[in-house]
Amino acid sequence: MEYEKYLLENQEEMVKALQEALRYNSEGGDRVETADGQVYPFGEGVQKCFEAVLKMGQDMGFEAVNVDNYGGHIDFVGTGEDGKAPKILGIIGHLDVVPAGSGWDFEPYGAEVKDGMVYGRGTTDDKGPVISCLYAMKALKDSGYEPKNTIRLIIGLDEETNWKGIEYYFNKVERPDFGFTPDGDFPIINGEKGILTFELAKKFEKVQEKGLELRSFSGGTASNSVADTAKAVVRYSYEDKKANKDEEVAKQYDRIKSLAEAYREKTGYKLSVKGAGKSLEISSVGKAAHGAKPDAGLNAVSILMEFLGQLSFVNEGHNEFIHFFNKHIGFELDGKSMGIAMEDEPSGKLTFNVGIGYMDEEVGKVVINVRYPVTADDEDIYNRFKGILEEYDLGIIKEKASKPIFKDVENPMIKDLMDIYQKHTGDYENKPLVIGGGTYARATDNIVAYGALFPGDPDVMHQKNECLSLERFYQMTKIYAEAIYKLSSEDYNM
Repeated sequence: MEYEKYLLENQEEMVKALQEALRYNSEGGDRVETADGQVYPFGEGVQKCFEAVLKMGQDMGFEAVNVDNYGGHIDFVGTGEDGKAPKILGIIGHLDVVPAGSGWDFEPYGAEVKDGMVYGRGTTDDKGPVISCLYAMKALKDSGYEPKNTIRLIIGLDEETNWKGIEYYFNKVERPDFGFTPDGDFPIINGEKGILTFELAKKFEKVQEKGLELRSFSGGTASNSVADTAKAVVRYSYEDKKANKDEEVAKQYDRIKSLAEAYREKTGYKLSVKGAGKSLEISSVGKAAHGAKPDAGLNAVSILMEFLGQLSFVNEGHNEFIHFFNKHIGFELDGKSMGIAMEDEPSGKLTFNVGIGYMDEEVGKVVINVRYPVTADDEDIYNRFKGILEEYDLGIIKEKASKPIFKDVENPMIKDLMDIYQKHTGDYENKPLVIGGGTYARATDNIVAYGALFPGDPDVMHQKNECLSLERFYQMTKIYAEAIYKLSSEDYNM
């Protein structure tokens, strides 16, 4: 096809466009108001990346629309049929990214290309696929194609956090009739588990006794990522009048260091202890992963909580909170000890991820991300662990809830997108998936996630050294070009 020839001839231009988008640090930020009165709802980094991609679309000859800096779209306007207004094929992606974190071998926002890979936060989630779809549209346009349906690349700016942008956008702009989001897996995702994000918290009473104090605990950066680092600061104190208190404190700290050494030898986990003024700093290192696939990571909060369970703090509230965590959460990824383990045939098991842990002298909290089967109900899940919360005097703050979505594999659009994937890959073995990830397929009706992670490829979303194979970049763009061609030519009554 003519558009495939165009893509082949413009690979270098595609990579440069991707690199431009990657060089913006588009981690979600606080609202910014500029001196000239401009408002950036999600911070300056996301805004600049958004403006750059809209300009790319304009320079290609498409119509670009910015909806009050909350989101926008790039339109390849359709011609309609028999005097009817064209339907809208929506392609919904996002430009915001999760925090880069530490431990990278490449600059997270350097967009370096090496050995056929481009490195940077957002290469796979979701800047790479967004740029891929944009160039798929351009290839069709420059090949002379005139779509029946309007092709609309919709750009979200806070998908990794609160979805306020896409909500605002759809309150202002007509919704698409059908389409896909390039923010999942191939061959296609026909269902997504329900998602719950909630915080469990406990208030601590102040104590006057001297002894081992837990001054602080912090771990993780986002609810939808496996916490890869955690740190606690502890201090041992005696009454000032005790003559040999320094000697006693040193003895207590040596005991903690010995326990840490034994713990490392027993578990193989990364745990370190070092002096920090009059205190000890205890740190753990795990492995980051997407919160939808916690089995791909190792939770540093769980490591540190397990170790702290060997210590006894003067504040009994700290001990109780640590005990609760280790008894009912620990390293479990299915919520069994919280009483919520469940599964169904379409979607498999519930997953349970600890994204953030925090303690100070006043409060302890953990932020939990649950992905539950498509046949389950969120209120049933909350009711199942109500007794545990009462037992430990824990409060709950329900932060986010997304109902599951599911479409039959015989749905015409699902079948057509599967056929296109199979044509370009020769893969007839892998079947439609139900995933734990939460994509913009939930943002409006008749949207499914379609790529861009290929079966068997490592999933590096939300991880250090996130990268994208240039070969896969070109391949996905060919798939998206044909998918856009097909969907913009058909009328799917979904």
